[in-house]
Amino acid sequence: MAIFEFEQEWANVLRPLSNQPLENFIKELAVLELYRRRMISSGKAAELLNMERIEFIHYASRLGIPFLDMSEAELSEELGRLR
Repeated sequence: MAIFEFEQEWANVLRPLSNQPLENFIKELAVLELYRRRMISSGKAAELLNMERIEFIHYASRLGIPFLDMSEAELSEELGRLR
């Protein structure tokens, strides 16, 4: 396991944002950002956060990170292929 250290100022800024242990909160932020950037799948993100995949998808959606991130044009194109 790798250990990450940062200045106390960071802890002071982050600690009020969550009632969970700071280490867990930082891990969650990192996983959500990796998922938002499409660098990991929803399944991998769920695994890293010890959640069921559907639970993670709903959680990320509530935070404004969509499961499907398509423009209207992309969605229309995909729907056209299904017809």
